[in-house]
Amino acid sequence: MSATLKLTHKTIGVEVRRGTYGVLVDGKPVGSLELNQSIDIPVIPGHHTVQVREGRNTSRTKTFDVVDGETASYRCSGKSILPVFLLSFLVPSLALSLKRE
Repeated sequence: MSATLKLTHKTIGVEVRRGTYGVLVDGKPVGSLELNQSIDIPVIPGHHTVQVREGRNTSRTKTFDVVDGETASYRCSGKSILPVFLLSFLVPSLALSLKRE
């Protein structure tokens, strides 16, 4: 029995942070994600958390539930909106985001 977490590093408009994202599932490193790339991560069915990091910048932790055979998909992107970009220098946790697709 398994499920899948699919992450895509794709942006719309100007990408502020273009580096490689480290991916953590349930607090453990499971891989990395380049710009314009997708990865599929096998997970056991149930409740999980996902987070992406780039250097000192970390996304908020997102929780998700998957059942056997299901795929949970997220798009990862750096903030491209200027006020949020400027604020990200003061509050690094705003620098990355995960959006469920």
